[in-house]
Amino acid sequence: DVTDTGPGIPPEQLTKIFEPFFTTKPPERGTGLGLPVAREIVASYGGTLSVASILGAGTTFTFDLPR
Repeated sequence: DVTDTGPGIPPEQLTKIFEPFFTTKPPERGTGLGLPVAREIVASYGGTLSVASILGAGTTFTFDLPR
């Protein structure tokens, strides 16, 4: 698990963050490929990458890999 105590991710964005090219950053600041690529790498090893977020309380990314 990787957790932060930031502002959290709004629910309407949370459903999109693993979609390629989705970003809330300006065009010169990001491509929206980081999380989709990370999820694909984890999946290629048989694992999962998931997210949980609470507005005002932070976000947790969890990845599980098989043994």
